[in-house]
Amino acid sequence: MKTTLIIMAAGIGSRYGGGIKQLAEVGPSGEIILDYSIHDALEAGFNDVIFIIRRDIEKDFREVIGNRMEKVCPCAYVFQDIHDLPRHMVMPEGRTKPWGTGHAILACKGTLKNPGCIINADDYYGKEAFVQMHDFIVNKMDVDNTECLDMAMPGFVLKNTLSDNGSVTRGICEVDMLGHLTDIDETKNIYKDGEGAYKLVDEQKVSLDADAAVSMNMWAITPEFVNRLEDGFAEFLEAGNLGDKKAEYLLPTIIGDMVKAGSATVSILPTNDKWFGVTYAEDRDTVAAEFDRLVKAGVYKTPLF
Repeated sequence: MKTTLIIMAAGIGSRYGGGIKQLAEVGPSGEIILDYSIHDALEAGFNDVIFIIRRDIEKDFREVIGNRMEKVCPCAYVFQDIHDLPRHMVMPEGRTKPWGTGHAILACKGTLKNPGCIINADDYYGKEAFVQMHDFIVNKMDVDNTECLDMAMPGFVLKNTLSDNGSVTRGICEVDMLGHLTDIDETKNIYKDGEGAYKLVDEQKVSLDADAAVSMNMWAITPEFVNRLEDGFAEFLEAGNLGDKKAEYLLPTIIGDMVKAGSATVSILPTNDKWFGVTYAEDRDTVAAEFDRLVKAGVYKTPLF
């Protein structure tokens, strides 16, 4: 079975100071986080890549990574555009914010032909997560079930996914005794507190379970999931969100609702890998130091390709 890596790289990078954070160099030989993700995915057995980008960064994106990756594996490009709405809908005046990760994956409709794994472009997931996801897709996923979609995600530990430089948003998961997702709470304003974690609610600190499983937007999906997103996005907009300039169609919320409706099951694949990523400009030096450590430990060679 062929499997596809789907990379969401259309984010505007606002917290990174307006730069294209997906293209920040963090490896000893100028590698970017995407280099490591693609390397780990191909090593795990994935066959090809779909890049979800914006047209305004296409030139830079191809020059920095696309042209190189096309020599390593088959690559396709799709474009997230805030103007891509259901036919009967009109873009609200003043809307500049993208419609969210669910809308990004919807851009893959017609291009994604095989089961795949979604990731963020600016997150490092570790080798274990890619191996687990590929193994699930190839050996465990019921790819033909279109009534109740068979999905999976690595359950990262919350304390292993926090930034030293500011707040993050994480999908905090509830998991049943069989290791299946039962609910997911897209939680904003999560901060690191030593070995713990907390969120701010009305400027008050609320402690969180630092060992809770969280989603990092790494999902095993089938092409049918993309078809579901099309109808779901129309329903999302019709529910009053079309006129909300900040409303986002987000994967954790979408998938959580599908689970509760019985139209999807999500297996949680435990992982102890430590996430790191460039959420803020200040994160870059920390991430670069982590990759330098991994190279010195023999986990990666340099140059990577």
